[in-house]
Amino acid sequence: MDWARILAYITGTVNQELLLRHEYLAAENRILKAQLKTPLRLTDAERVTLAEIAYRLGRKA
Repeated sequence: MDWARILAYITGTVNQELLLRHEYLAAENRILKAQLKTPLRLTDAERVTLAEIAYRLGRKA
């Protein structure tokens, strides 16, 4: 068996699933934000959590 080909297929499948999940969450966030009557207010702890995740993602995201 060609393990590289199998690994590439599995990796592609996982990447596609992650892209679909991201697309769903982005759409859900847009819809929920549109339903808010007031601007979303974050606590300092929430800002720190988001900043830590954003830092790990880097500028590519």
